[in-house]
Amino acid sequence: MKKGTSRKAARAAAKVLDNPSSGKAAKTAAGSALTQSKAPRETTSTRAARAASQVLRDGRSSKASKTAAASALAQARRKR
Repeated sequence: MKKGTSRKAARAAAKVLDNPSSGKAAKTAAGSALTQSKAPRETTSTRAARAASQVLRDGRSSKASKTAAASALAQARRKR
């Protein structure tokens, strides 16, 4: 079963994408999370997962950015 993006995470992702001062990594992760709110069977790409990881590790990231990044990362494929 695939996870979908929650309403809270989708709102956070939309806020990040709407904010002109959001960084490239934050917008990449937010775009992935927002895509998965409408298509829950989609998985996060490797590129978007790396961006999400970078956002989560950066102490300067906003709460909305981290929420969207965490949602995107939770839906990434795991390496086996």
